[in-house]
This record gives sequence, C-alpha cells and structure tokens, in this order.
Amino acid sequence: MTFVILACALPQYKLWWPFFVVLFYILSPIPTMIARRSGDSAGGNNSPCMEAAVFITMGILVSSFALPIVLARAGVILWGACYLTLAGNVIVFLTILGFFTIFDMDDSDYAMW
Repeated sequence: MTFVILACALPQYKLWWPFFVVLFYILSPIPTMIARRSGDSAGGNNSPCMEAAVFITMGILVSSFALPIVLARAGVILWGACYLTLAGNVIVFLTILGFFTIFDMDDSDYAMW
C-alpha cells in the first residue's frame, strides 16, 4: 500500500488515479471466499464454482495490473507512478496469496483459528 500511496502523493505525480487499484485489492478475494463457502458441501476444490471463482479472480488481478499501464499510456499519470503502482500490486497480491495459503492448511496449528 505504501507504493500505491507514494505513486499518488509524491510531488512530481500529484494525481490520485493510481489509488483506484485499491478497489481491485478489495474485490480480488471475494470470489474465492464465496466459492469456498459454497464449495464445502460439494467436497473438493475442483468444483465448477471454484473454477469460475479462480477465473473471475484472475480477471480482477489482470485488470489491476492493466489499469496503471493504460493510464500511463494515455498520459493521465507518469510512468514513475505506474511503476510504483505495479510494485505495490505485486506485494499486495503476494500477501493475499500467502494469507490464503497459510489459512488453508488443515494440518497446522493456524487452522484452529
């Protein structure tokens, strides 16, 4: 999040357009959480509901990387702000992936939470 805020707030950039990727950060885990909740009765991760959730999540992920690139190509933001936003995207999505990986383990002590 620090990179995204820097992309918006540094004096040479001064535009808050890159901050719209935060919407993608909020939306990205929702399809997976819904599919896991409804997929418990189906039994297994290979259900059509889970496949659709992964597809929607990947669409959101690609859109979050495409938005700053399109804004930079259109001249709305500078390329430095684009690079900072892309770096922030990588860190945030790796954090979300780590969260789902750690809390999906059934054999560790963290699964008790």
